[in-house]
Amino acid sequence: MKPYLDFSEYLRKTFPCKVQKISINAYLSCPNRDGEGGLKGGCTYCNNRSFSPGYTQQGLDISGQVKEGIAFFSRKYPTMKYIAYFQSYTNTYGEVSHLIDLYEEALSHPDVVGLFVGTRPDCVSEELLSYFEALSRRTSVFIEYGVESTNDDTLRRVRRGHDFRASVDAIKATHTHGIPCGAHLIIGLPGETEEDFLGHIRRLNALPVTALKLHQLQILRGTAMGRDYLDSPEAFRLFSMEEYIRISALLLRHLRPDVYVDRFTSQSPENLLLAPKWKVKNYVFTDRLISYMQEKDYRQGDLFRP
Repeated sequence: MKPYLDFSEYLRKTFPCKVQKISINAYLSCPNRDGEGGLKGGCTYCNNRSFSPGYTQQGLDISGQVKEGIAFFSRKYPTMKYIAYFQSYTNTYGEVSHLIDLYEEALSHPDVVGLFVGTRPDCVSEELLSYFEALSRRTSVFIEYGVESTNDDTLRRVRRGHDFRASVDAIKATHTHGIPCGAHLIIGLPGETEEDFLGHIRRLNALPVTALKLHQLQILRGTAMGRDYLDSPEAFRLFSMEEYIRISALLLRHLRPDVYVDRFTSQSPENLLLAPKWKVKNYVFTDRLISYMQEKDYRQGDLFRP
């Protein structure tokens, strides 16, 4: 047994079959990139190429990406079903009718049995939530919000373009519509301390989140933060893998016991990653974290206080 509630348990409870997420690039933008939100150039840490599979960068339409993803995974698991995971950029940003057409195109494949949508908390409307609520009666729907930090000073520093109140409102509204949602946090943003990280967990514990996804801060080429790092690397405090294992375990211990944990790390392409360079695959990190928690007899929620 893992010392935390793994997101795979959520998938097993939700789907009667083995499922795999297929990343989809809907070629949407972001209000923090096109200037609609008052900012241009994106968040200081963001380079979407760092987590987008190659087939999503080849100009394929939604159906083509679904087929490519299924072709890749079905070689090993011919009976598997799939979740269309709209991952890159802001996947609730645009005309609602156009967004619905994109989602429905992905769901039209007979082997796609669910929809996961990654987005910003300031880019979800009541109209779209009503659509997701109706959609959830015929297929599985899950919304993943990029909260990133619960500290407004940090959100301003990284040019996020929204405050934590936007995350609170979006998560509560999504829950009101009966749609499960997850929160994404970046651990180690500039200026934040261990107490800040614990504050993130405590604030999310008070919200109706179903799942949590963490990853360590990565400094990437092609970003404002990357340029700052190259100019002044001493201004950044980056974790060793051992430090981040300890911090991840501490955050899990304070996390509400019923929150599923989707991920702890991100693994960016070597040609984009400036730091930290652990050269360890995500599953290896997870195995080491599990071993650390088992050795210490730590479990998710053992320090949680309502």
